[in-house]
Amino acid sequence: MAISAPFCPRPSNKTGNQKVETEKETRSHADFRRRTFDLALRVVRLVEALPDNGICRTLGNQLLRSGTSIGANSRAAKRGRSRAEFIAKMGIVEEEADETLYWLELLVAAGKIPTKKVESLFQEVNEILSITVASIKTARTQKRATA
Repeated sequence: MAISAPFCPRPSNKTGNQKVETEKETRSHADFRRRTFDLALRVVRLVEALPDNGICRTLGNQLLRSGTSIGANSRAAKRGRSRAEFIAKMGIVEEEADETLYWLELLVAAGKIPTKKVESLFQEVNEILSITVASIKTARTQKRATA
């Protein structure tokens, strides 16, 4: 049975005349939250399945840190107190997603895991990275429009 991230509605941290989140934005965020949680779970399972040797342990630990950090930082970004804080946290998500790709590429290049085994993981991380970059660009554009 696949474990999926629970959707736990949280009270908005918006105050005053700030825009209230629309239902579509809430659904979109819930989908992103689920995807980053599922990604972290897949990374955990992949690292657990790596051969038990020093190289795999070291690379696996790096992959584990970056791959699980994506979801944690995206949650922190959502709870940011300002647009600037949101942009900064999403910048960390972007860095961690890129780092996750690096460790996956290195494991494949070193012959520790077959490409076929992680193709869908590469695709998911790339999609999450694209969504993250688009979110940062949108937030920056909105920040300029309100300034």
